[in-house]
Amino acid sequence: MVEFGDLSATTPHTEAELSALIGLLTAPKSRIETLTIGHSRDADSLAAAEAFAAAWEARGGKVLASVDWPETAASWLRPASRLTAEAPDAWVMAAAPLGFAQLARRLRHSTDWDPARTFAFASLRDSRLPALTGPDTLHGLRGATTDGATWYVRRPLGKLGHVLGLDFSPF
Repeated sequence: MVEFGDLSATTPHTEAELSALIGLLTAPKSRIETLTIGHSRDADSLAAAEAFAAAWEARGGKVLASVDWPETAASWLRPASRLTAEAPDAWVMAAAPLGFAQLARRLRHSTDWDPARTFAFASLRDSRLPALTGPDTLHGLRGATTDGATWYVRRPLGKLGHVLGLDFSPF
């Protein structure tokens, strides 16, 4: 996908990002106790997934599974099925945009995955991601930025495509 530039790049997570993700998942009335973590196989994504799992479990939460995937695959059904197998309350994703886009399409079309119950690290805050996944695939996805702000993907009011916005309100 040369026309989109490098969508396989990730960056190390930050403590502010990790804290903001925990805040999103523990917001009042969220009732999230169990989750499944998905991550690319690169070192940054793996480290973010491991740090999140440790922080979540330290708060008394339960990680049902940690599922990884390659940036390219013949089929995305196996990781999609593994991510949704145990019916978690939520999903947390640490990944590069290109691999996640392909996985998200499979998740949306072949499982009961709900992007509105999915939370992501800053590496997935790429304005090109909704276009790669197709209409409504990511509507409701939320995440954290490296500086601790939060972001979301939602349908626009018009026909211009999805909006990747920032939410600076406290969580």
